[in-house]
Order: sequence, then C-alpha cells, then structure tokens
Amino acid sequence: MVSREEVTTAVPTAVSASPLSAVPVSPAPIDGFQAAGNGESVLVRVRAGLPEFTGALQRVAELILADPAAAARSTIVELAERSGTSPATVTRFCRALGFVGYADLRLAIAGETGRAARTGGWTMDIGREIQPTDPLERVLGQIMAADTQAMHDTASLLDLTEIERAAEAIARADRVDIYGASGSALVGGEMQFCLHRIGIAAWAWTDVHNGLASAALLKAGDVALGVSHSGQTRETIEMIAEASSRGATTIALTSFPRSPLAEVADIVLLTATQATTFRPDALSARHPQLVVLDLLYIAVAQRTHERAHAAFSVTAQAVAGHRSASGKDVP
Repeated sequence: MVSREEVTTAVPTAVSASPLSAVPVSPAPIDGFQAAGNGESVLVRVRAGLPEFTGALQRVAELILADPAAAARSTIVELAERSGTSPATVTRFCRALGFVGYADLRLAIAGETGRAARTGGWTMDIGREIQPTDPLERVLGQIMAADTQAMHDTASLLDLTEIERAAEAIARADRVDIYGASGSALVGGEMQFCLHRIGIAAWAWTDVHNGLASAALLKAGDVALGVSHSGQTRETIEMIAEASSRGATTIALTSFPRSPLAEVADIVLLTATQATTFRPDALSARHPQLVVLDLLYIAVAQRTHERAHAAFSVTAQAVAGHRSASGKDVP
C-alpha cells in the first residue's frame, strides 16, 4: 500500500541558506545511484540514496548516518566489520556515491562533521533521539537542530536552475494546478494561497477525482505541481501524469530524485529531511518543502513584479475593512 505523508500545518517563511562546502566526486557512480554535483553534502547524498541501497550497501549507509564522526575515524576494515560487510563492499559503496575510494569518502565525512562541531551549541545534538522524559528545553533544541540542518541540506540539494525553470513556467502559465495528499496537501495549499495573492490563477486539489478532472483540462503552457515527500503517493503521481499527457509543464517537489513522481515530472525540486523521534521523515519534510516553495513563489513574484504589486494592493484594500483600528482582525 502506498504510504501517505503525515498531516501537519505550517506557514511558509523566507529563509536564506548557504550551500554546504563541496566534496570530491567521481564521474562514474555504480548501482544505479547518480552521484551529485559539487556543493552537495555527502551525508545528504547517503540519506537520499538510502532507499536505493539494498543488503550490505544499506548496512554501510545506515552505520555512517548513525554516527558520521565515528565513520570518519574508522579505517575501511573497521567500518566493514562494524557494518557486518567487507572492505570490498565499502569500496563499492564509495563508488556508488561517486567517490574514487574510501579515502575520499572518509575525508568528505570528516570535513563535514568537523564543520558541524565548529558551529557548537545545539547544532551538535542533531543525531540524538528525543526521549519521552526529555525536558521541553532539550526537545526544542533538538527540533531546532534538526530543522536547521534540514534547511542547509535542502540548500545543498537544490538546483537553482530548476527553480528558475519552474518560476518561468508558472509566471507564463494561464493556470496552475497543485496536487498533494494529507500533509503535502496542506503545503500545496499554502503555495496556492501565495500564488493567488499575486494574481496567478492557481488551484490546489486534494481529491484525486477532482484533481484528475482538472488535470484533464490543462493544456500546453499550463503548469501542474505535485508535492510528495516520498514521491510514491499514487494519487499525486496519477494527477501529475494526467497533466503531463495534456501537454502541461509538470513540477515535482520530493525528497527522492529517483521516485516515481520525480520520474514523471519535467522539473524536479528536491528537499532534505532530518527525522527525530515522534517526527518521522514525512513530518520533518514540511519546513524544507515550505522553504523551497517560498523560494519558488518569490522567484515568480520577481518575474511578475508589476502584476504582483498591483494584486497585493487591491487584495489588501479588499480586506482592510475587516481589521480593527488597532490593526487586529475583527472577529
């Protein structure tokens, strides 16, 4: 059965983030996992590739993600023994990520964990699981650490050229359909609201029947955006596929570049997550998703500046009568 994202609520906020430092890569990854370009976090690449790895390779990946600092201190033999694999498997894992060998991977992980340690404070506690007895102060620090790391990882993953392509398509579109289920539907709804406020004809669909009917009416020049952390939500994939068959430009927002949703879309926007206890990946994905969509929304507003400014003015005037003299909304 296709899993759906958890239900969450959030409000998009503009966040600036700097990509993480580059790591060395080789042009010939194996096992079907495409190596990332320069500038991408190696741990992000390991996490993104985790669903692709099977058997022994997955055990190596899980061990590195569980304790990156320890992995950076380990020899290839030690890492193989701790993961219950062999040095040959570790070498194969390195090549799957695009590294020439274990020395390059180890150096990249050491550099990344070293940067994290130098930042100090609660950012060093990202890997710690939240316990039922933890005080709220520690829980808050853990959430802040996880979300901050997810933002930086997303900035590392994100291809700004793809954001520009998506923004150009939306700015020119006669209409925009946005599809998502459960928690992703709420994220998509925020995007629809933002686009609507700047005069972009946008609709958010959560029911697959209504969404498919709308997708069937799209045409070349229109845009369809599908939101799914896993990229495996059947309803979202079906709606995006229908829109694509009608000639619309399709955009996928997902955490998995080789997911079914990503494969059917023309443009893929990637996010990263940092799961914690009580906040699995689907829940942890909402803030990175909103950051990417906020960036996309601002890029669209930049390209439709005059129309967006005029739309803001008239919509603000339309709701002005529903605010009290103090500026607060009238009940």
